[in-house]
Amino acid sequence: MPSINAKTYQPATPRDVAFLGLGVMGYPMAGHLAAAGHRVTVYNRTQGKARQWAREFGGRDAATPREAAQGASVVFCCVGNDDDLRSVVLGTDGALAGMRAGSFFVDHTTASAEVARQLHAEAAAQGVGFVDAPVSGGQAGAQNGMLTVMCGGDAAHFEAIAPVAAAFAQAITLLGESGSGQLCKMVNQICIAGLVQGLAEAIAFGQAASLDMDKVLKVIGKGAAQSWQMDNRGATMVEGRFDFGFAVDWMRKDLGLVLDESRRNGAAVPVTALVDQFYADVQRMGGNRWDTSALITRLRKS
Repeated sequence: MPSINAKTYQPATPRDVAFLGLGVMGYPMAGHLAAAGHRVTVYNRTQGKARQWAREFGGRDAATPREAAQGASVVFCCVGNDDDLRSVVLGTDGALAGMRAGSFFVDHTTASAEVARQLHAEAAAQGVGFVDAPVSGGQAGAQNGMLTVMCGGDAAHFEAIAPVAAAFAQAITLLGESGSGQLCKMVNQICIAGLVQGLAEAIAFGQAASLDMDKVLKVIGKGAAQSWQMDNRGATMVEGRFDFGFAVDWMRKDLGLVLDESRRNGAAVPVTALVDQFYADVQRMGGNRWDTSALITRLRKS
């Protein structure tokens, strides 16, 4: 399957593009497109944020997804969930209603593989290419233009959009047919859930044993236990700081997608299901917007 290192990819010729959804991910992603020289029109459900983005980056804001998509060769999107995605793509004010044949819709929402396949078919019916392209790297990756993009769709459509998406990515890979990008993101979240729970248990165990966990993490971080989570979240877990990063509410949404898909494909994900319930415990503690590393809070002795 095609894969590119985005940072060594030949920059795309400036194009007319649109970006729908200016949350913590979409706002900087759209900014990188503008910085790369593309002519960007943005849409956000809260229009004041779209106006703010246009003032900051010199692009244009639109009142509806359809208006934003008109004339764009590539329309990017990053919204909350399946329903949000359908609302900005379909209907008389949806992006597809404003897109011309031969253009492309690239969805960076973490959503279901089912909605990706549905929208791929809807787009194909009017000659528009659709690529499901969820991302990994979090808010910092979006701000630094270093996201990993996991794509599903037709190879020709992937090749057309990859040079443009390279503006905010470090790597872009086509995994297979429509829905494959979303399935890959589910694999990613399964791995993260298990890693964070293991790290939380390890730190809580070490603290209960009165170890200097900052020193412990520096030691074991040079061996086989090393991981991104340990490098980037270990110290803050020791300190009990969680007011940043990927929110527990978002992780529960993502794990819900995993559990739904596992029921369809028959995969056994017992640890993932258990960690999902642990995150529900954190929500009951008021940690809805805490970083996912807040799993450790339910293990600490009062």
